[in-house]
Amino acid sequence: MRPVHALSATLLALLSTAALLLGAGPASAATGPYVALGDSYSSGEGAGDYTGDSGSCHRSPHAYPQLWATANSPSSFVFAACSGATTQDVINGQLGSLNSSTRLVSISIGGNDAGFADAMQTCVLQGTDACVGAVNKAKSFATGQLPGRLDQVYTQIHNRAPNARVVVLGYPHLYKIGGSCSFGISDTSRSAINGAADTIDSVVSGRASAHGFAFGDVRGAFTNHEICSADWWLNSTRIPVHESYHPNAKGQAQGYLPTLSAKD
Repeated sequence: MRPVHALSATLLALLSTAALLLGAGPASAATGPYVALGDSYSSGEGAGDYTGDSGSCHRSPHAYPQLWATANSPSSFVFAACSGATTQDVINGQLGSLNSSTRLVSISIGGNDAGFADAMQTCVLQGTDACVGAVNKAKSFATGQLPGRLDQVYTQIHNRAPNARVVVLGYPHLYKIGGSCSFGISDTSRSAINGAADTIDSVVSGRASAHGFAFGDVRGAFTNHEICSADWWLNSTRIPVHESYHPNAKGQAQGYLPTLSAKD
């Protein structure tokens, strides 16, 4: 019979080997390579202090991807999101850093495809009827053509980064209806704009789910922090104009960052 101390030594050796094998598994999303894709809501447009090398992409150190990377220290971080990006821009210019080692991908995309910025301009300059018409046009595009465009992006992401956790971030309501604003566009226009965000979020969420991706719904986080609330996390019309209707630094840090962190 083998001595007890020999059996104990053998057991310890087996346990140590098992621990080493378990510890040698794939890097988690929190420590492995992270790639941030998308449009202005991901680049940090509206949050200020844009990095010089980002040019018109307006990448901000206050944007949620940079804040997440600073807090979690992934093994590598590529910040590819760019203000004004459409789904085709992502496909053509933002996917080069994705590979089988990528462990986390975040993205917000779709609003520019639907012409949301143009609709906002119409709402501000041309009155309620024109606003509602422009918003309805954007919503029609979102339900009719946007799903196919999102499918193309999501398929490319999955093919290039098959081992990544992919988190798709949505868009907030811009306005608190019946809030403190006594000027600007009408509440009818504000409600229509919020409704467009709901439509786009519904489409984005549905396509993300179909591809096995997580959807980060920021609307709850931004509730009572919209334009016209007591504590704005979004910019209204402002100079420079490109920062209008985007999350400010507080919106990125307290709205988008916790939503990503809850899904990573």
